[in-house]
Amino acid sequence: MNEQLNAPTRQNSAVTVIGLGPMGRAMTRTLLTADRPVTVWNRTAGRADGVVADGAALAATPGEAVEASDLVILSLTDYQAMYDILGGATASLAGRTLVNLSSDTPDRTREAATWAAGHGAHFLTGGVMVPAPMVGTEASYIYYSGREQVMENQRAVLAPLGTPKYLGDDPGLAQMMYQAQLAVFLTTLSALMHATAMLGTAGLKASEALPELLSFTDSIGAILRAGEGKPGAALDAGEHPGDLSTVTMMGATSDHIVETSASLGLDLALPLAVQAHYRHAIEHGHGGDNWTRIIDSIRGPR
Repeated sequence: MNEQLNAPTRQNSAVTVIGLGPMGRAMTRTLLTADRPVTVWNRTAGRADGVVADGAALAATPGEAVEASDLVILSLTDYQAMYDILGGATASLAGRTLVNLSSDTPDRTREAATWAAGHGAHFLTGGVMVPAPMVGTEASYIYYSGREQVMENQRAVLAPLGTPKYLGDDPGLAQMMYQAQLAVFLTTLSALMHATAMLGTAGLKASEALPELLSFTDSIGAILRAGEGKPGAALDAGEHPGDLSTVTMMGATSDHIVETSASLGLDLALPLAVQAHYRHAIEHGHGGDNWTRIIDSIRGPR
């Protein structure tokens, strides 16, 4: 397949957006602001009213939406939705680029890339790392993976949505980075709610607790960077120096959190999970190592 044919020169760099939830609508408006002709389609057609009023063209069918542009952006619930929507339009996919910004597993992403290639389409995976209101702002960035030439051909068209961060040829890699970052995000959200509930038992309102908790959350990156010149370098080397914080010390803190939460009648799922990481490391003789040693149990048997 000659990927140079997929460079955004035909049809005046038009873009199709399929899926008009908050993210899809935000991307459509951002592309319109960047003077890109945009065609849209959504299973619930009424969701297109706002972006059509802003200048987007509404396609009557998925096939018509695909045929309107060389670049098709998918913003859907999962990858199955792509098959459900485009299954009847596969004859129109040849020579076009599908950029799927939906969330799913890396394996399903790789399968989708193979499916797209089987129909003559190029495929990029993407992970949008900001909420819909921030799309198109300086803070917006999107991870991509897939064949490098395809990425370079579409970079200028995709750039208005957010700074493109290309990770490599493996189509599952951007999905993996997206899931990894959301693992941090979702765990942090649960921790914030657990801490807010804890403080609430002492009479602090959420409006009093959350500002303090968020301030600490903002400082975590700086705390970790202060402990290591290049975060992750020691992990890559298999080193866990316990000169600043040990598994035993952090494990004792996790015990206290479990005990406090239990005494307050809070759900213990999150603190017990954290405690289990430290107990595993201690049981395997790593109490004097740095807290990073807990990665062993997270990685699982090897």
